[in-house]
Amino acid sequence: MNGFAEKSFHYWIVNKPFGVLSQFTDKDGRRTLNSIYNFPKDVYPVGRLDMDSEGLLLITNDKTLTNILLNPKSQTEKEYFVQVEGIPDANALDKLRKGVIIEGRKTLPAKVKQIEEPEFEPRTPPIRVRKNIPVCWLSIIITEGRNRQVRKMTAAVGFPTLRLVRVRIKNLTIANMKTGDLRELSKTEIEGLKE
Repeated sequence: MNGFAEKSFHYWIVNKPFGVLSQFTDKDGRRTLNSIYNFPKDVYPVGRLDMDSEGLLLITNDKTLTNILLNPKSQTEKEYFVQVEGIPDANALDKLRKGVIIEGRKTLPAKVKQIEEPEFEPRTPPIRVRKNIPVCWLSIIITEGRNRQVRKMTAAVGFPTLRLVRVRIKNLTIANMKTGDLRELSKTEIEGLKE
């Protein structure tokens, strides 16, 4: 690939805040990605994060890379740190690992483990906490991207999601990024995504 062709591609990583849509315009006037940065017209998010989810969003105009990452055959790993209501037992975690039925179809096997509370900034608005119900954090790694999949998975085993933050897509992470931060990808990161 010559230098000119490379310069025509853009690659950004955004740590999407809660309450921001994974798109650039909204007829209802809700916050969009354009509230974070004035992106060029030809870029798009790779996949999406719901308005009430936070974390890593990749934005590019490299359609080949987008197709690689979104193709189910690629088995692209996406890792989420998920705060759930209640403390899942070994049985519930095992169900998540093996796959649960959501909307009539079983999810693919996932990697799931309980983790210490991550050092995220407090969410705005804060999570609604009920004094009598404990919460815990899980790391959930999936390779598919069904609509609101992680939330539906935790609900299916009886532990509703309170907060969901995507922390990784393949080799990319939001390490050292504050909520709302954005940066361009390095050449090494771009090459890692294409492997």
